[in-house]
Formats: sequence, structure tokens, C-alpha cells
Amino acid sequence: MGWLTRFLAAVAFLAAGVIFSPETFGSLSKGENSAKVLILVKLSHLLSFATAWGAALWATFIGGIIMFKNLPRHQFGNLQSKMFPAYFTLVGSCCAISLSAFGYLHPWKSSSTVEKYQLGFLVSAFAFNLTNLLVFTPMTIDMMKQRHKVERENNIGDEVGWSKNREKAKTIPKLAAMNKKFGMIHGLSSLANIFSFGSLAMHSWYLAGKMDL
Repeated sequence: MGWLTRFLAAVAFLAAGVIFSPETFGSLSKGENSAKVLILVKLSHLLSFATAWGAALWATFIGGIIMFKNLPRHQFGNLQSKMFPAYFTLVGSCCAISLSAFGYLHPWKSSSTVEKYQLGFLVSAFAFNLTNLLVFTPMTIDMMKQRHKVERENNIGDEVGWSKNREKAKTIPKLAAMNKKFGMIHGLSSLANIFSFGSLAMHSWYLAGKMDL
């Protein structure tokens, strides 16, 4: 099943849930229409936030670590260079939708202090992902490709882990310099990703306090 088929299936289930929800049936009075709009806005916020949170949790703490420990390093790097732009696009888009929906539900002028903090957390999550997508990820990928070229010239990169790279870097100043620069850029990217995840975590605590299960 291709990604488009899976996406359309998810949209179909969502549409069915909206159509057959109790709030969908009834009169078309202005008040009830407003209530339905609010429900759809809340649903957009919740689903977008949940997608961003789940994707960030998986990519940051599970998927990336498993791939690094099991894939040859160059293969791992090439895979990450394709995944990261998609990952930051997805999470950033979801953060933008969540932020817009929350801002609609809680306009700044009439929001409480707590709600303004939550708007700030969502803005931060969006900004960190946008920075990663437009700044750090292109820089990281470019440096990775340059380093891969040097490593291939020295017959390393097909192993799992960093051991051979570190050994060669002791005798190849160019590789050592690339490692240092790559580490700095990748570190900034990882820091921005962690800050984004932390902002989403703060908002999850707020949402948990609002739920009535």
C-alpha cells in the first residue's frame, strides 16, 4: 500500500468520524453551526499536535537511535538526509496548524496568562522546526556529503558506528576538521529539535489538565 493510499484511507476514516459524530446531526441554527466549527477547530488542533508529538518522540528517541546502531554509517547518513527534511516539514506544518487553531480558540487579547504561555510554546515549537528545516538541515546535509567523500577516499563509512572515523581522524587533519564542524552544526540541529520537543511536552501537560476522561 503506497503512502497516498494510506493517507487517503486516514482521511476517509476521519471524514466518516466527522459525518457520523452526534454533533453533525440536528438543526442548522447559527449557534449549533458555531459549536460545530469549534469542534472542528479543536479536532484540527488535537490531531495536529498529536501527530507532531508522536513524530518527534519517534524520530528523536527511538527511530534514529535504532538506525544508527544497525545501519552502515554512510547508509544511515543518506537515509537521514532524506528523512529529516520530510520530518521537519511534517512537524512544522502540524505545529503551524495547532498554533493557528489554538490562536483561534484563544485570541491573544482575551487569553489568560496560562493560555498566552501555551501560545508561546507552540510558536517556539514551530520556530525551532522551521529553523531546522531551512537552516541547520541543509548545512548538516552539505557537510555530511563532503565528509562522506573524504571517508570514501580513505575506505571508511561502510561500518556501523564511529570507531573507524575516529581512528582515521587522528592522522587526517581534514577529516578531523570536518568532524568538528559537522558536530557543531548537528549539535545545533539536535538542540533545536530538543527545544521543539520540550515546547510540545509543555503543551501536552496543559492539554492533559483540560481533559475529562
